[in-house]
Amino acid sequence: MRGANELENASRRDFLRKTAMTGGGLILGLYIDKSGRSAETIAKPSSVSDAGEFILNAFIRIAPNGTVTLISKQPEIGQGIKTSLPMVIAEELEVNWQDVVIIQGDLDPVYGSQSAGGSRSTPTNYDEFHRLGATARTMLIQAAAELWQVSADDLIARDSAVHHPASGRHLSYGQLATNAATLKVPLPESIRLKDPKTYKLLGTRIGGVDNPGIVTGKPLFGIDVQLPGLLYAVYEKSPAFGGKVVSANLDKVKSLPGVRDVFIIEGGNNLKGLLSGVAVVADSTWAAFSARKQLEVIWDEGSVATQSWAGFTATARDRSKQQGTDILRNDGEVELALKQSAKTVEAAYSYPFISHASIEPQNCTAWYKDGAIEIWAPTQNPEAGQKIVSETLGIQKDKITLHITRSGGGFGRRLIPDYIIEAAAIALRVVGPVKLTWSREDDLRHDQFRAGGFHFLRAGINEKGKLIAWHNHFVTFANQVVVDGAPKLELGSGANLSGDEFPGRWIENCRLEQTPLECGIPMGPWRAPRSNVFAWVFHSFIDELAHAAGRDPLEFRLEILGDKGFLPGTGEQGIPYDVNRMKHVLQHVAEQAEWGKKEFPRGKGQGIAFHFSHRGYIAQVAEVTVSKQGKLKVDRVTVSTDIGAQIVNLSGAENQVQGSVVDGLGALMFQELNIENGRIVQSNFDNYPMIRIADAPTKIGVHFLKTDNPVTGLGEPALPPLAPAVCNAIFAAIGIRVRQLPLIKTDLRWS
Repeated sequence: MRGANELENASRRDFLRKTAMTGGGLILGLYIDKSGRSAETIAKPSSVSDAGEFILNAFIRIAPNGTVTLISKQPEIGQGIKTSLPMVIAEELEVNWQDVVIIQGDLDPVYGSQSAGGSRSTPTNYDEFHRLGATARTMLIQAAAELWQVSADDLIARDSAVHHPASGRHLSYGQLATNAATLKVPLPESIRLKDPKTYKLLGTRIGGVDNPGIVTGKPLFGIDVQLPGLLYAVYEKSPAFGGKVVSANLDKVKSLPGVRDVFIIEGGNNLKGLLSGVAVVADSTWAAFSARKQLEVIWDEGSVATQSWAGFTATARDRSKQQGTDILRNDGEVELALKQSAKTVEAAYSYPFISHASIEPQNCTAWYKDGAIEIWAPTQNPEAGQKIVSETLGIQKDKITLHITRSGGGFGRRLIPDYIIEAAAIALRVVGPVKLTWSREDDLRHDQFRAGGFHFLRAGINEKGKLIAWHNHFVTFANQVVVDGAPKLELGSGANLSGDEFPGRWIENCRLEQTPLECGIPMGPWRAPRSNVFAWVFHSFIDELAHAAGRDPLEFRLEILGDKGFLPGTGEQGIPYDVNRMKHVLQHVAEQAEWGKKEFPRGKGQGIAFHFSHRGYIAQVAEVTVSKQGKLKVDRVTVSTDIGAQIVNLSGAENQVQGSVVDGLGALMFQELNIENGRIVQSNFDNYPMIRIADAPTKIGVHFLKTDNPVTGLGEPALPPLAPAVCNAIFAAIGIRVRQLPLIKTDLRWS
């Protein structure tokens, strides 16, 4: 793409300065009302004054030299949205991709929601971006029709130009831009979208727009931000969650080389906000980190210091014998059905707290001056960052400018703005800009963790081998929060079971109950919240039941799915479930993986699983080898996906599925955080290992099934089925059932 390096990190103000000087051109955008809905499409000529008024609303600019600049409003965290969403506009616009420059938009309410999480970026913007590109194309065609005095119906747009086939004439978009900008915008109902059969860009392989900058070390990420006079900060918090500073040796640390200031910030009780700590501000990151080692802080650690994973485990076991605090589903007569079953199976599954461990640790740069604050942050949720700064520090929102930088991974971690409010609070005490950088130890020990959990399961099978009863008592975790002045327990993100969860709506006799354990551990969304662990539990247990019934695991699952067709959302999630779509991907993955057609010696096996997550229907088959010494190797993973009618960027889509498989396998095999005395024991990658190349699957086969359904996202749905598919394959290979994560806690040796 032309000019990508020049503008890749430009703010809208930079963009205005660079483009206003060119004169002429077409700027097109959408006004978004306060509810986040598109209100109207607008266009204006790009004079300096008009650009100053309109550029904050613009998504598209077509300059007289033919350059097409598209603004990407969603944060880019590695999911490829900075490339794929502009591709949607470019497809409808009929623009040559080589003519496109993409810049990251800052936080601005005219864009509507700018958060990137829950695989929602594509489904919430896909249709609107089609309409936006088609509107610009329509206006360019109309401009050419008026210049040539012909009917617009006789013209076509192709390769960044409008063509008149009858005469062979054509005009480039650059030549038409100024005229197009003077036209009245057509009504939405008059806009004709392209037939998907004619797409030339969507569905092809397009490299990420930032890829050249990444591989050449360009400063794209939050941690790369540099400003004149920049100072550097670290923030020491209590090793026990939520602890408060009693005292610290501030004067000694202030006297150390390169240190500008050291001060205590009182903070509050919000585990997702500004907690008590000591800030060290210095001339360099090294000076700040070095001075921090000399800090001596006395902490009031509070009651959380009595909490431990061992204690939680014992309490969960005791609570499992009692009735759950919350009854989420209670269909039929579960106890009677269990008594009448030909065979009953009981099992307890558990999984630990884990960290996001994104490669770029949390960081944020802030500059407070004249009652306003400017922020540069690698965030998934810029609105939340602005909100917490406003509410905590009393700065009006219109005085908060937030620049969205690229993030070096997120996986849900950067939806929580704790690091943003820390940087902003430090900036209030500093003259000039200051960059807060978390160490790797900070990142592991002060994460917003994926919650651990305990599932106590019972199920009944009749004499025909059919599942007739299901009972799950889920013991989970919650934080105490204050709502309207009153304390209440708030379940951790991903720590709440829904009555909609499979197989809740499929079993005639089904009881789902939930008991929260109060804890002081901060919890946040981790890639595919809920689904990332529920899929492992449910589909591992279903596999147990299939084997107990002497049934083929695929056949057993298809029987459970049955012929229910389309199930409306009824529980907390409220999301409908298309059974036929799931059966389709399940049967497809079995066919692609040659399920049941291979003979495996002992030590090798196949496992199958599926899950509906974030609107995506995904099924996977894993093939594994387990050596007699217990060494696991995942030989092959086959993935079939149904995420709707269109793959936007085939390269990005394959990357997301393959990345989900590798990410899910790493968490399954190795990742575990132990909690002692209210604090995380692990501190760095030496005792919190990440997956290495040697442990990655030898082969990952990815299959996309196009269906006549709305397009959805792909950053999360492909992860959940991986863990149960691998664990079920382990059982098929050596007869050992994995009921505790991570895998390294289970002895897989066999003889």
